[in-house]
Amino acid sequence: DGARIDYRAWGARGKPGLLFLHGNAAHLGWWSFLTPFFAADYRIVVPSLSGMGTSEWRQNGYSIDRHATEGIAVAQASGASLAGPPVVIGHSLGGLPVLRAAASRPDQMRAGIIVDTALPTDELIVEARRGTTHRHYPDLATALARFSLSPVQPCANPYIADFLARMALRQNDDGSWTWRFDRSLWGGIDLGDSWADLAAAKVPLAVVRGQLSDLSGGKMAERVRAEAPPGTPFIDIPEAHHHVMVDQPLALVTCLRSLLAGWL
Repeated sequence: DGARIDYRAWGARGKPGLLFLHGNAAHLGWWSFLTPFFAADYRIVVPSLSGMGTSEWRQNGYSIDRHATEGIAVAQASGASLAGPPVVIGHSLGGLPVLRAAASRPDQMRAGIIVDTALPTDELIVEARRGTTHRHYPDLATALARFSLSPVQPCANPYIADFLARMALRQNDDGSWTWRFDRSLWGGIDLGDSWADLAAAKVPLAVVRGQLSDLSGGKMAERVRAEAPPGTPFIDIPEAHHHVMVDQPLALVTCLRSLLAGWL
């Protein structure tokens, strides 16, 4: 739809494809540090969705359907679809485009995995943040000190958080630093109907969550189990909060590789 989408790719063209999608206000770095664990066996592509990372911002709004379109387009452009449709893996809000594609573009994906994705409910509302511009910080150290995981949670691996923070920042012409993502994303994304997408999925799905996550448990988890297609596996990662790849990266890799072994 006319926007420039940044991505990185690993692994040989012609191998089975994996497409990884990040969450809200995030960037491709949330998955890229795990790609060495998959690159020997798969063609991997990780984009920054529009309005995030170094991909272009949109003036006419954001939607889950559009993010699904972006992901599939990147998979095709990067060679991740040469061996057939890719498996699409999404974390947090990035799981919603996975469900959208599974329901509306089943011929363009092999299977889908959502990782601690909270489907919209009346109790879960992403509110718009005040203002349309980011605060500018005088130097990199000050900006890095302002970085925090959202929602707030413990961080046992601060070196991962530091890596993510550095990729989330850009330096301005005046030497100051600010965040890369478009603030209008918060509360400004057309979410569609992800519950309908879940029930209508036409490819295999798997649901992975952090065992300690406050976003994806409780009644929501019960409803997801009830409405997911029959045979959908549900896997909890022990000692992980919402940001599973920060808390338990190796456990998440093991989980994903085990699921992929059954599909590819």
